[in-house]
Amino acid sequence: MSRLNCLYGLALLGAVSAVHADDAMIAWPGGWQIQPQPSMSKPGGGDARRERAVKNDAGGNPLMVVELTRTTLQPGHQVNLQAVLLEMRRAVQFNFSHGGYQSRCTPIHDSLLGDLPAVETTCEIQLDGGHVLTQTLVAAAQQSTAYSLSYAGSADGYEATEDEVMGIRRELKLLR
Repeated sequence: MSRLNCLYGLALLGAVSAVHADDAMIAWPGGWQIQPQPSMSKPGGGDARRERAVKNDAGGNPLMVVELTRTTLQPGHQVNLQAVLLEMRRAVQFNFSHGGYQSRCTPIHDSLLGDLPAVETTCEIQLDGGHVLTQTLVAAAQQSTAYSLSYAGSADGYEATEDEVMGIRRELKLLR
């Protein structure tokens, strides 16, 4: 199982910051373990907050890891969501390739994150031809804030929790 835990570490990318219970971005359903993240300001101003939670199986093994990052944008900054998501996807594929894994990703397509228009892609990670991990990357932005969502799970864990994660995505109340 340590290989899968290592995969989760590689799979989730984003800026670091703290999340306190009173300013949580996600209302997590029961059974999710919230993992506090350290805080950090971005160079040149602005800040980023990251919130992560893990859903484990009955044996304590991770089924799915979900991470949402909210980044404050500089006034007037326009985000090219396609380019951001493409770079996120490249980073995931590059990191996995160094461990001997192969990845196949869906084309970037339109989606929603909460009620914000977004783009997304899903990557299937394989080792020796066997499906070991699935990861979805989502990016959205509005006037002063950009969001990225990443969720990854073992092949079985992803399938078992995908509906629950989609419910979390639909229920997001993102700052406008």
